[in-house]
Amino acid sequence: MTVTFQVPAELSARVPAELRAPGRDRDAVRLLVSRGAEVSHHAFAELPLLLRAGDLLVVNTSPTLAAAVDGRIGDARVVVHFSTRGDDGRWAVELRDPDGRGTTRVRAGTRAGTGVRLSGGARLRVEEPLSAGASRLWWARVSRDVPGLLREHGRPIRYAYTERDQPLSAYQTVFALPSRDGSGSAEMPSAGRPFTARTVTELVSRGVQFAPVRLDTGVASADAHEPPYPERFAVPEASARLIGAVRAGGGRVIAVGTTAVRALESAAGPDGAVRARAGWTDLVVTPERGVRVVNGLLTGLHEPEASHLLMLEAVAGREAVARGYEEALRGRYLWHEFGDVHLLLPP
Repeated sequence: MTVTFQVPAELSARVPAELRAPGRDRDAVRLLVSRGAEVSHHAFAELPLLLRAGDLLVVNTSPTLAAAVDGRIGDARVVVHFSTRGDDGRWAVELRDPDGRGTTRVRAGTRAGTGVRLSGGARLRVEEPLSAGASRLWWARVSRDVPGLLREHGRPIRYAYTERDQPLSAYQTVFALPSRDGSGSAEMPSAGRPFTARTVTELVSRGVQFAPVRLDTGVASADAHEPPYPERFAVPEASARLIGAVRAGGGRVIAVGTTAVRALESAAGPDGAVRARAGWTDLVVTPERGVRVVNGLLTGLHEPEASHLLMLEAVAGREAVARGYEEALRGRYLWHEFGDVHLLLPP
């Protein structure tokens, strides 16, 4: 049982930080810092002052895709959210109905054999559920290359709490790197969004190091919070070696985002040593399982039902998470991908 709370609708970040006032950059968000049950309030620009020389930030380099594409089933309009590329060339997709406000709602009745005419003339055919008993995500085949389709006809996935469409650049972090095969994340690894080149430079100048990993995030459920399903990840050899060196030297390994935690913990052995690894992970980090690698976590603020809260408890403990969220609500921090961020550190 994780912490329970309610988030008022007005605490949803409706536009990126840089659009909320003239002259702002994307680092103009607030930073809540939890050290055990002790909580302090900061601006994100203060992050370099809150870390110390020898700390290591592990960042996700997965780029965000323009993963929403318009289509039709018969005469009915639909929106296809492209989630995850399979090893056999298929894609996991979610079919949703336009809601008339520029966003979408759950679509009922998706089943094997459903055909969709996509923008640009491509065809999609639904084949089978992503997992037994599931009804939201389905494996589907598309008549053309999906990365090209997304580049030409896609747009970023947008949820109802946002005010309007934003360009794809608003959903890319400073760490994002394109992949050779055009794959990436259906939804932005948003914990890295507030970082700017200036912030990274100051952190490096103060002796904080960075280690890249990659985890391609799929389409989360905006309507029913589900446990994570298998996602592609990669931890390169250089990052594994750096993590080992930092830990041996007494430094702290701080993940930027829950996706970085999932990648790291998937590459760690029972002894906690991280080794280069790539493939699929179905790991769900819970307090019972615990964490073997990370000492801290920089993350956004999550919904009450989100499975990510279990990961936060695994990293920092239930008391720290409960106290942090109490303070976030009291201080009227902003939620979601354009919102404020939470740094959980050891006491």
